[in-house]
Amino acid sequence: MSLNARRPAGRGTSRPVGPREPVPGGAADETPDADPESVARSIVLRQLTMAPRSRAQLAEKLAERGADEAVAERVLDRFEEVGLVDDTAFAEGWVRSRQATRGLSRRALAHELRSKGIDDELARATLDQVDDESEVELARGLVARRLASVRGLPPEKQVNRLVGMLARKGYSSGLAFRVVREALADADQVD
Repeated sequence: MSLNARRPAGRGTSRPVGPREPVPGGAADETPDADPESVARSIVLRQLTMAPRSRAQLAEKLAERGADEAVAERVLDRFEEVGLVDDTAFAEGWVRSRQATRGLSRRALAHELRSKGIDDELARATLDQVDDESEVELARGLVARRLASVRGLPPEKQVNRLVGMLARKGYSSGLAFRVVREALADADQVD
């Protein structure tokens, strides 16, 4: 029997399977429409429960859900007042997390922050907290973890793969080549 076929509902009658239509004059007709601000608050709270979000991401979600622009502004302003929406904290947390889990460079992080709706000035201020030496150390750590997987390949392929990996994470070619050359030279001395 196909999924769309009718099934017997008892005593030889059949009816379509699926959701039933509301009954006119029922409880749904007596329930008032929800307050737009309450709906917007619920949307924002649900989004924040899933993961930290920037104000721009929340505004976009509210617009997708059809919230009035003025209502969305009021709700987001209130959430900022009480500290539940904080783009500075979001940006700082995002940078820490993405560096720790993905090893991304400042350049890649700047791109991600822009895509999350963080303005350039705030992104720059957040990324200024990442110093050059820590970025170099992060690149060295990435290369060290990947070094074993390129062993046995011709030297030029080792360099290409390791530099390519760093490039995909947003590191400049100069830094990538320097870190890879250092790592391969150190590995040759150990062998």
